[in-house]
Formats: sequence, C-alpha cells, structure tokens
Amino acid sequence: MNSSLRHFGRRLAEAALLFLIAIQVAVVASSPLPAQQPINWSAQEKPIYDQIKTLRSLPDDVRAKTTKDIALEIRALPATPGKLRLAVYLASRATEGDFGHDTLQEVATTLADTLRQQPPPDDKGKPAGAYVELAELVRYEHLQASLDAPQYKAAMAKLEADDQQRQHADFTLTDLTGKNWTLKDLKGKVVLVNFWATWCPPCQKEMPDLESLYNRFQDQGFVILAISEDEETAKVAPFIAERKISYPILLDPGQKVNNLFHVDGIPKSFVYDRDGKLVSQSIDMRTQRQFLEMLAQAGLQ
Repeated sequence: MNSSLRHFGRRLAEAALLFLIAIQVAVVASSPLPAQQPINWSAQEKPIYDQIKTLRSLPDDVRAKTTKDIALEIRALPATPGKLRLAVYLASRATEGDFGHDTLQEVATTLADTLRQQPPPDDKGKPAGAYVELAELVRYEHLQASLDAPQYKAAMAKLEADDQQRQHADFTLTDLTGKNWTLKDLKGKVVLVNFWATWCPPCQKEMPDLESLYNRFQDQGFVILAISEDEETAKVAPFIAERKISYPILLDPGQKVNNLFHVDGIPKSFVYDRDGKLVSQSIDMRTQRQFLEMLAQAGLQ
C-alpha cells in the first residue's frame, strides 16, 4: 500500500511539474520579443520620428528642405540611443531621389557626429549598420565625413571588397518571357542591373524613368536587367503588365544574385560599360537626371 502511494505521489508530482512547464512555455510564447517592442521615444525625439515617416509623401522640393531641417534638429538632440536611430533612419530616407548635395552632406554630418557621441557595438564582429550607412553615403554619394573609428574604416573596407566582387560578378537568370540573360554575354553593350521588388515604393517611383531611358537608348545598345527580389511570376507579371514596362524583368529564386551583389536594401542599380567594367552605382532610388549621370559614366549620352 505504501509503495502504491509513493508511486501515485511521484506521478502526481511529475504531472504538476509538466503542467507548470506548459504554463511557462505558453507565457514565453505569448510575450513579445524584445526586437518587437516599440521604441520609447523621448518628447523631443517623437515629433522628429513622425516627420521622417512622412517624408515620402512630400513634394521633392519640400522634402529636400525638410530633410535638411530634420538633420539639424537631430544634431541638436542630447546623446541617446534614440538619437542614433533617428540619424540612421533619416540617412536611409535621404537617398531616395535627388535632394541636393548640401542636404545629403547635412545628413552625413549628423550621422557622423552621432556615431562619435554614441558608438554602437559591433554586430558579431562586423561593423554595425550605422557605420555602413555612413560609409555608403561617403563612397557613393561623394560626401565628407570626419570619423576616426575602426568600425567606420572596416565598413569602408567592406564596401571596397563588395565592389571588387561586383566588378567580376556573372549570373544567368530567366526573364518573364522565359528568355535567359547572362551578364558576361552582354559585353559590348551598356548594362544597368537594377534590384527591385513589387512591394518597394521607391522602386515603383523610379520605374517610369527607367522605362523612358530604355526606350531612348535601346537602339544604342543599352540593356536594363531588372532583378525582382525573390518574387514569383504570378506576383511580378501582372504588376509589370499594369505598368507597361518593356525592359527585361528577371526572377532571382532564393536571392542568389541578390546575395552575389551584396544587396541589403532596394532599389539599387549598377551600370557596366561596353567593356564590362562597373562604372557607377546607386544605393537607392534615382531620378532620370541621376540615371543619366550614371549612364554618362559608361559613355551613353
């Protein structure tokens, strides 16, 4: 009898323990992850954050002035984690179009100053994204930044290494009509490789300009290879048909070419001249004027 009671007691204790574990798992599963928790902006930071969110809705001339003003407002904030987030957020929006060198310089200066005040930790041995953001502004938007930090130097070295790989990159992808395109086979033509997606507003905004340039220069040996970021034909084809885009739209299953080009944000464009040399690139949306400047580097005018 005592043995039976002890056995029953053990079974009851095990059942209770399993019940408690189940409750703990359920609580953890229903709790928001730290990365999903909202940012607690300060009273000074929240209005600036709200302004940056609305930048895409502004006319370009208003957007340029507003972007510059926001950069100066962020620079005047006290050093907090929120300040760095705002500086990076603004930098990511400031390159979506043609807002002038002076505006971008203020954005870059604000980001550099903020990084100097509050350097973020490295990301698993790699320079944090804020350093890469600044390095891209300096390297590709031809801006100036005063920042003597090893993480910034590492970010610049990474961009140089990425460009070397893009210079020698080759790929074969299939377009929406079933035709294969190989980059190296297009030597003798000016090629613009554009990374985009249907869900990307800046990608959509630059498409009419790309279409116009394609129609203008196609007879001069100009090719656009627009690579959709890991989307299926059923999603891409009606999107392209609705917008009457005639340049080749390529599919990149698994984002293999995207990874080959180290594309971590879209849209991005790379221009190769007739010798197959990478001569210009963009880190974001471009206007027709900006695209013309890129194509001029390949001798197309």
